[in-house]
Amino acid sequence: MSTFLGVLALLLWGLLALLGTLTLVIPAFQLLFMCFLISAFIMVFKRFIQHKPLFTRPSLTGPQWFIGIIGLFGFHFCYFMALQFAPAIEVSLIVYSWPLLLTLFVSTSASRLSALVGGILGFLGIACIVLKDSQINMEEAFLWGYLLSAICAGIWSSYSWFLSKSKSHVDDIGWLSLGVAMLAFAAHLQFETGQWELTWHQWVGVLLLGLGPVGGAFYLWDMGLKYGNRSLLASLSFSTPALSSFILSTAGLNPWSFNIIIALSLIAIGAIIANKNLLGFLQLKRIHY
Repeated sequence: MSTFLGVLALLLWGLLALLGTLTLVIPAFQLLFMCFLISAFIMVFKRFIQHKPLFTRPSLTGPQWFIGIIGLFGFHFCYFMALQFAPAIEVSLIVYSWPLLLTLFVSTSASRLSALVGGILGFLGIACIVLKDSQINMEEAFLWGYLLSAICAGIWSSYSWFLSKSKSHVDDIGWLSLGVAMLAFAAHLQFETGQWELTWHQWVGVLLLGLGPVGGAFYLWDMGLKYGNRSLLASLSFSTPALSSFILSTAGLNPWSFNIIIALSLIAIGAIIANKNLLGFLQLKRIHY
């Protein structure tokens, strides 16, 4: 069940681009503030449904607060800043190296080689989606953007690995979300001009993002990594951009590309290779049964 929740988080992240089309006029940090504020209220609503006290003192330790805030806010901050210094194609490709890093982080010494091979295949699948018919033009002028993109990949893979080892309660994601919302609002005041006169469908977009890809998905990812199959989730993480492209194409917002099929095939093969020990174990259980 926990692994399924982690997969559900990946599916929600696949919806990010589609839902993002509803909120294009909203400045990035303002949108981040709004979404993480909704994410914080998920904790309150969950406690209300469970007939628990709505607010309890967070159980987070100092390191958990630090890594949680760096993971959730630092990733988005570096990503938005990277887009200011480098083209989106190169930024996306570098940022999406995080599943490869996470695959290696959660692997054992015995499975590291297969994890590396599977991870590389998954990354090639991502490259098929991100690059399409474009070419990479790495230029020295975009160095800061590339560096910030690499930091993004390091932050999210490290944060995800830390989650898999942490003993914090899932409700603490709500407190971290509140902290991120405050930081995002401060960044909004510093870097942006507010856009608060929104149409009803833009408000719906904000709500759906907060409940899903930029909010609720973090609770699901937390539970998936803590109690589910970390190696499988790391491998399936490569599918997020492919799912996003597939959803956009299905919605008629993106031209259909055969690259989607190639990408999903490479990701599936990579996941099988990276998790061959798990597949062998399941097969052995079936034979024994």
